Amino acid sequence: MRQLFPLAVLLVLLAAAKSAAQSPVVFAEVEPGKSRITWTHDNARSEAHHLPETCGGGGLFFDYDNDGWLDVYLVNSGPSDFFTPKTPLRNALYRNNHDGTFTDVTDKAGVAGGTFGMGAAAADYDGDGWQDLYVTAYGRNILYRNNGNGTFTDVTDKAGVAAPGWSTQATFFDFDGDGKLDLWVSSFVEYSAAGTIFCGDNKVGRRYYCVPRVFKPRPSHLFRNNGNGTFADVSKESGIFNSPGKSFGAVATDINNDGLLDLFVANDTMPNFLFVNKGKGKFEEEGLPAGVAYSDAGAPRSGMGVDAGDYDGDGWQDLFVANIDQELFSLYQNQKDLTFVDKPGEIGQATRLLSGWGLKFFDYDDDGDLDLILANGHPDDMVEVQSLKVKYKEPLLLFENVNGKFVNVSAQAGPIFQKDFPARGLSVGDYDNDGDLDVLVVNNGAAPLLLRNDGGNRNNWLGLELVATKSSPGAVGAVITWEAGGVRRTRLKTGGGSYLASHDPRELLGLGKAAKVDSVEIKWPSGRVDKLTNVAPNRYVKVVEGGS
Repeated sequence: MRQLFPLAVLLVLLAAAKSAAQSPVVFAEVEPGKSRITWTHDNARSEAHHLPETCGGGGLFFDYDNDGWLDVYLVNSGPSDFFTPKTPLRNALYRNNHDGTFTDVTDKAGVAGGTFGMGAAAADYDGDGWQDLYVTAYGRNILYRNNGNGTFTDVTDKAGVAAPGWSTQATFFDFDGDGKLDLWVSSFVEYSAAGTIFCGDNKVGRRYYCVPRVFKPRPSHLFRNNGNGTFADVSKESGIFNSPGKSFGAVATDINNDGLLDLFVANDTMPNFLFVNKGKGKFEEEGLPAGVAYSDAGAPRSGMGVDAGDYDGDGWQDLFVANIDQELFSLYQNQKDLTFVDKPGEIGQATRLLSGWGLKFFDYDDDGDLDLILANGHPDDMVEVQSLKVKYKEPLLLFENVNGKFVNVSAQAGPIFQKDFPARGLSVGDYDNDGDLDVLVVNNGAAPLLLRNDGGNRNNWLGLELVATKSSPGAVGAVITWEAGGVRRTRLKTGGGSYLASHDPRELLGLGKAAKVDSVEIKWPSGRVDKLTNVAPNRYVKVVEGGS
């Protein structure tokens, strides 16, 4: 027995190790008591059922104080022509304490908002090395310039980017290749308290939220960065103005590999837009010929969240858009000729009764390919009165990329996927710097969710912080190629995506079981190429353009 005991112990340890290696990656909900994020979204819900009540809120991960740790910004409702809060409402900025907790620094930073907020985007628009913040709203948008000392200044009027009306998604990207970050702002419908339309059951006087189909579309805004702290509205001369829409999510990507950044924009109850960058400051809307405007049946759908990424590894950007229930979500595979084919696969059936908002292509298990997370929730809080199958609160979904096919792994990804939420905005980032991507979900009229990735870093990884010198800050449009363990992969750095959010500006490269990175090549938007060789994994590396 004395001889067998060590062997038995060894077998138990080996079995435990094998079990641990095979156990799934899970996303653990970090309770407010542990994270100290106590803010709650107020959607201004009323008996009048004003449409903006159902569309917020947004939020994001970003590093406002340049300490290398992601902070959290959350956007709330506020005063408007139909809503006077009983108690003051505010947005919230939470500083990362590096220990899994956050501290509310909103008042000190000066970013409380004050409008009926929708979403936010973070980027260094003035090139001073500090992340600035743009907040969209029903009403006046706000541009907060980061002062570099823990505070922000409202420079909206000086910059000329208030964009009055109803704005949703904001996306920073350099559309003209001059090395300065420009700004796209999605415009939703024409709406005001004075022009409220009754939608509901006239027999009993019960009101519902109106379908956006009954409201007029509006042109979105494209602002060119002048390089002196101001922007010029170039919506008309760029061609954007010619396509009024009911626009939500937007992502900047390069769909035809010509080095120019294009825009894919989701529209609610209207055809989606694909603005193809023709150079010299001009865009052409080509959603219809590209096959991404309508459903396969030729009907417009209720597009909300979008993203872009090369999920099948062929070097071409594919597109994703989430719609309302019964309409099916779309996974558009790039055919390499300015056309796309809708191949949702397993995603189609899993989302048939769901309405999707925030979403992201991301590598949650560090194996090198792009997986997908979806945040869902029906826009009408009275939908259960009319439907026995569709619910107001809906589950999150996680799909793993298995050889270019998405497999629903939600049931194995943690208890949080067994719960239902009125989810809207979604941001992805490594807030605890452990080498796997975490998730922030903002719920409509409820507390947000902070989801910690547990186990994604069992595989090896490499994090890149790209510091541009000639290209625009953030290096949207950069092409990253890495080789590890005999496998070569490529990723385009996109801008925006999801819904009412932006994401960790760093790039996390999954290596699988490879013990080192043989090479990393960054082709910057400027055309400059930098290359790193024999890089040790499981750390973040700062790469300066031209300094490799």
